[in-house]
Amino acid sequence: QVQVLESGGGLVQPGGALRLSCVASGSSFSVVDMGWYRQASDYQRELVASIAEGGGTNYADSAKGRFTISRDNAKNTAYQQMNSLKPEDTAVYYCKVIATIRTRSYQFWGQGSQVTVSS
Repeated sequence: QVQVLESGGGLVQPGGALRLSCVASGSSFSVVDMGWYRQASDYQRELVASIAEGGGTNYADSAKGRFTISRDNAKNTAYQQMNSLKPEDTAVYYCKVIATIRTRSYQFWGQGSQVTVSS
């Protein structure tokens, strides 16, 4: 099993910044992809950004130019720097980890971290 733990959420004013962290832990696994998703009230969960093992990234249009995803493979950790935050960025942000265990791929989710953008 792989445990996923997010941190770094909170309350910030419009135009402010936050940095989310996601750590995958466990035994005998290899992280492939890591990604951030978010779910606002009354909305479906949506992809914000993802990063592959080799460093390739993918961003939602709403995140392009404002958010930056990165990862430290040695620490099985992903980060999401969020700048110029807007009220519509308010949501619970979830980290998804795709990991290989004994040649099979699995996906694991964190519990979520609340981000609130409000004055």
